[in-house]
Amino acid sequence: MKLLIRNLARKTTEDEVRAMFEAYGRVQSCTLVMDAKSGLSKGFGFVEMPRPGEAKAAMKNLNGKDVSGQRIRVKRAEENPGGSAGGNGGG
Repeated sequence: MKLLIRNLARKTTEDEVRAMFEAYGRVQSCTLVMDAKSGLSKGFGFVEMPRPGEAKAAMKNLNGKDVSGQRIRVKRAEENPGGSAGGNGGG
């Protein structure tokens, strides 16, 4: 199951996000979306967990958690059937 993590502090690293989610099960992939100019995180990313039960536990326990002074939001990522990387605008 692919999860969307929003409202991350820009200094939060992929390793930190991966470690948070690995507390609930196996993480298949972890990717933060980075700003090409600054090299800093744009404040959101994706974690893929192969077992739905573990992903749901992570989502339930990490949604609203304070991480580096930011209350992160975790939800199931919407699948984009067109395959393009369309976004929801600024966040």
